[in-house]
Amino acid sequence: MTFTIRPLDPLNDAELLLGWVTHPKAAFWMMQDAKLQDVERAYMEIAADEYHHAFLGLHDGEPAFLMETYDPARRELVGLYEPRPGDVGMHFLVAPTDTPVHGFTRAVITAVMTHLFEDPATRRVVVEPDVRNTAVHRLNEAVGFVAEREIRKPEKRALLSFCTRERFTAAVAA
Repeated sequence: MTFTIRPLDPLNDAELLLGWVTHPKAAFWMMQDAKLQDVERAYMEIAADEYHHAFLGLHDGEPAFLMETYDPARRELVGLYEPRPGDVGMHFLVAPTDTPVHGFTRAVITAVMTHLFEDPATRRVVVEPDVRNTAVHRLNEAVGFVAEREIRKPEKRALLSFCTRERFTAAVAA
């Protein structure tokens, strides 16, 4: 599968994202009741934030997933764990589809992780999915994440998990 990743354009991509973030399968994205203006506002805020970035992932040139990266020492996880140099926080959301392709979501997270580790400064990827999101826990484990512990965030109980470059490389090679 061929994936490319480009910076998200908050205004031009908002309508597309609206359908993704309000889809029932995106419940853990916590934007179920969002309107177009809410999506535009949220991604304009990210675009203006030097520590949080949003990207659109394309599969064979067609929009297929949303990826966000953040500095966990400055956003999302401040005070909830001990950050290390080279930590990068990540969220991803695969576009909803009526014709699921077996293995597609795993291919997406593999592409996301490959993209993150292409930066030599990235030493460890940090995620904090909702504890109830067992599907993403399995995906994370498949690409090398190790769950450390539950944490309490303002909006959810989350499973703090980490993946080093070495663990990712070993998981993908397996």
